[in-house]
Amino acid sequence: MAPNLAAIARSNAAFVGGLKGAPVAVFVGGTSGIGQGLADAFARWRSGNAHIVIVGRNEAAAKDIISNFPKPTASDSWSHEFVQCDATLIQNVRAASEQILAKHSKINYLVMSPGYFSTSGRDETSEGIDKKLAVHYYSRWKFIKDLLPALNKAKEDGEDVRVLSVFSAGYGGKIDATDLGLKKTYSVKGAADSATTYNDLMIEAFSERNPGITFSHAFPGGVSTNLMSSARTPWLRAIAPVANVIAKPFSVTQDECAEYLWSGLLNTTAGTYRMGSKGEDIGKKGYYGNEELRQKLWEHTIEATNV
Repeated sequence: MAPNLAAIARSNAAFVGGLKGAPVAVFVGGTSGIGQGLADAFARWRSGNAHIVIVGRNEAAAKDIISNFPKPTASDSWSHEFVQCDATLIQNVRAASEQILAKHSKINYLVMSPGYFSTSGRDETSEGIDKKLAVHYYSRWKFIKDLLPALNKAKEDGEDVRVLSVFSAGYGGKIDATDLGLKKTYSVKGAADSATTYNDLMIEAFSERNPGITFSHAFPGGVSTNLMSSARTPWLRAIAPVANVIAKPFSVTQDECAEYLWSGLLNTTAGTYRMGSKGEDIGKKGYYGNEELRQKLWEHTIEATNV
């Protein structure tokens, strides 16, 4: 039986609305689609009384989203802000993290859902990383790593702390430990499969090193967003309107998706959690990791992001 969305919405609102003070939530990729839905929901449940940071490329979209957040009274401690970041470059992630940490010594929720939709082959940045892998894995790892001091500070103060990476939990594939950067064996499918498994290994590695924090990787399922319309491949943008109409009966809205994913995230204990499109625990479905691969990927990522 499908979970009752109305009941989920009430539970989410009660949990987030009941948080003390003004929690800090950072949404990487929050300028559209799933990320926007997650940010909108959080702002609504808090009646705007929170420190909400939207990280992304599109400043105009972010300002429009923020303008629609509820605004508490002037006496309350709150802030709604945008931080510019093109996540294809690790140096941009570092700069964005420094900007966030300069204002926020604590972070309660780090939610990452940046997308890069393209069917082209390997497209390497000036830092030597493929753009799809940069957005779907390396930038997320770097955001967590750089923002850990603030996440741990919130945990030490007894506050709720959770990290969510929205990508493709349950749909990973085997990875090549001798070519983790996919410099020799790149394919579009291989990049997607690898990034999925990398996200699984990422949340496990950070959880091992940071007990007391919840690290989750989620698959959102079919969601009506503008991802295809903003694809880097011209023909994908051209067919986006038709594709969206065809997919609509099989999709949920970004707001419905946000309710499900928040429910899964909020109803977990510290550790690692892989969730499906309704926020359900998927266990080891589509899991291709192990301890040796986790360590090799960690070492590789440290080197790859040291730019």
